[in-house]
Amino acid sequence: MTAQVQAAETLEDVLLELRACRVCRDEPRYLPPLPHEPRPVIQASVTARLCIASQAPGLRVHASGRPFTDASGVRLRSWLGMGEDVFYDESKVAIVPMGHCFPGYDAHGGDLPPRRECAPLWRSRVFTALPQLELILVVGRYAQAWHLGPKAGAKLSETVADWRAILAAPRMPRVLPLPHPSWRNNGWLRRNTWFEEELLPVLRAEVARLVR
Repeated sequence: MTAQVQAAETLEDVLLELRACRVCRDEPRYLPPLPHEPRPVIQASVTARLCIASQAPGLRVHASGRPFTDASGVRLRSWLGMGEDVFYDESKVAIVPMGHCFPGYDAHGGDLPPRRECAPLWRSRVFTALPQLELILVVGRYAQAWHLGPKAGAKLSETVADWRAILAAPRMPRVLPLPHPSWRNNGWLRRNTWFEEELLPVLRAEVARLVR
């Protein structure tokens, strides 16, 4: 049996368990319990060379069961220079959020942070079962803190501004930090024009190489 077949079987087992997970509702380690039926969202294949490490599904993604089926997804695909056909091709692109279920809303109507139960339960298992990954795009500060550890800045701006050093670091898969593509970051994007002028061309070239 080849290593790839073994990895595929391992990933299949992990995904089967993950999609049946109800820990945050039935056995929450951090109260309160999830107030609705969990619907874990993930896209993954052992052949994927690119991974988008995102935050957590929003309500629209919870309804669709498919990652980034919202305005944030439109912007993210624009950043990547990628159409939906490639973006949703799991053989090329893995999408692994920090929290796999919609966490609900806070008192101000914004999405709550990813459930804290999720990443310790699933993250290492999922990434161990993705042997072909060459680049992880860490979207937002929760994913950056997990994947970069002490290399992540105290603020998202610091981390993304250090993108060249982070991308060049001697590790595999390599990591590239991005802000979240939410409309809430419109002001940040206006203030940091280097993101579109300098980072996005490099991002698109890397993505094109990995998914062609």
